Amino acid sequence: MGYKVPIGISNKHLHLSNADLEKLFGPGHKLTLKKELKQPGQFASDELVDVVGPKGTLKGIRVLGPTRPESQVELAMTDARQIGLKLPVRESGKLDGSPGVKLVGPKGSVELPKGAIVALRHIHLSPAEAAEAGVKDKDWVAVQTTGTRKLIFQDVLIRSGDAHKREFHVDTDEGNAAGINNDEEVEIIPQK
Repeated sequence: MGYKVPIGISNKHLHLSNADLEKLFGPGHKLTLKKELKQPGQFASDELVDVVGPKGTLKGIRVLGPTRPESQVELAMTDARQIGLKLPVRESGKLDGSPGVKLVGPKGSVELPKGAIVALRHIHLSPAEAAEAGVKDKDWVAVQTTGTRKLIFQDVLIRSGDAHKREFHVDTDEGNAAGINNDEEVEIIPQK
């Protein structure tokens, strides 16, 4: 039997740089904690931003903290299509060549030159968890879901490091397609 990992379905969200946070929410603004996330040090903030595309606006998109060196918007393909964007599927932080988008906050707006992506499905593991699973950072695996819409997700990236904790991340489109829920488990299986 393979190694089991709990599911974390990721809704549309964004990460902001300190400079963009201040442009959107005012000078000196700091993110306020709404809820801790499973990944160590990560949290959902109270701050919400509108994401504007060529064909519409997604209102009230949650900002996740802490701030990052570069702003990044993560949408499901359905969200992107709704506002007229065609986004690449990328690992978080790999933003070169991705389209930009406009962000609107209560105190201002920002035109991102790049940074809008559909996040690549991935598994977070601590180094000890990766060793237990028989994988390492940047490996590619497949996972098997359970339930009435059981399927296999291929091309799942392993992200392992001290700031990671055991969790399989997919977006809402992928979660709905598989009929899965947060905290259910998937099993790592050999990649075909």
